Amino acid sequence: MLDGDAVPLTLSLAAKEERYMQNKTTYWLCLIVAFGLISCGKASLISEDCKDTPDTASNDIPNSVALIISDMTLPHEGVPHGVPESYDWAKGPTTQRQSIPERFHAIVAWGQVYEDTCGNPASNTRVQIRDIRIYYLSKRDRQWHLLEEARRVDGAAYRENFAPHISIPGDIRSESDGSISVKAGDGFNFHFFPPGRAEIEPDDVAAIWATAQARLVIDNPSLPDDRYKARYLVNMGADLWRNTTVEFDKDENNPDLGMGRFKYATTGWQAFNMLYMEGGIDENALQENPPPLNLEGG
Repeated sequence: MLDGDAVPLTLSLAAKEERYMQNKTTYWLCLIVAFGLISCGKASLISEDCKDTPDTASNDIPNSVALIISDMTLPHEGVPHGVPESYDWAKGPTTQRQSIPERFHAIVAWGQVYEDTCGNPASNTRVQIRDIRIYYLSKRDRQWHLLEEARRVDGAAYRENFAPHISIPGDIRSESDGSISVKAGDGFNFHFFPPGRAEIEPDDVAAIWATAQARLVIDNPSLPDDRYKARYLVNMGADLWRNTTVEFDKDENNPDLGMGRFKYATTGWQAFNMLYMEGGIDENALQENPPPLNLEGG
């Protein structure tokens, strides 16, 4: 029973009916507001978080083993908009496998740009993306080998929850260095990837590392710089494929390999990473045989 449902006996029948309709209206309003993630009389945790604006001012941050590990072990910096809480990647990074099945002979790196659950008030800000790369660590020679790289990524705008799994052309702008910048919102993310898939020998893969760089840039230079208000989240992931030409068929032909944490894009370049290691993440092993971090950027 809602507060105030008790009706004094001294009320007339008309007054009782009026009181009933008021309570019924309040009940339905509470339900509607609850679906908006705010309970009656008390804001939810997400709405409280929306009061805090992330610090988007930053110098360039070089990649490192510590950063790669944190991208696979820490929770997301923010909640990606429109992603159901039931999704295993809604709150933090994921690693889907202890080993790569023999039937998968191709792989692709990918990334995502989302506005966060509070929305993105920075209408004059874009996210610039560059230098997507994916490497594997060979079991045979214990060396890291580049599988694919691209300064300019491909991509499209997908429904934030990928249901249905369809896309529309994204808001893409070509940048002077050969990269692109994008926007996301209005129920769509921006899902990006290199031009094609890379071949792998599954029995030779000890680790997979996917990485890309991103930063905030101004959309229209003649308008005020509002990057300080931006709430754009970026992360990296990778998918396995049966081969380089098979058609999309989620889980059958191209399951997830893993996904890194969502971090806020800032005004400085920073790396976003996904790491898979056979048997699980091993920071000591990665420190002893790190991937070629010095090849990033430029």
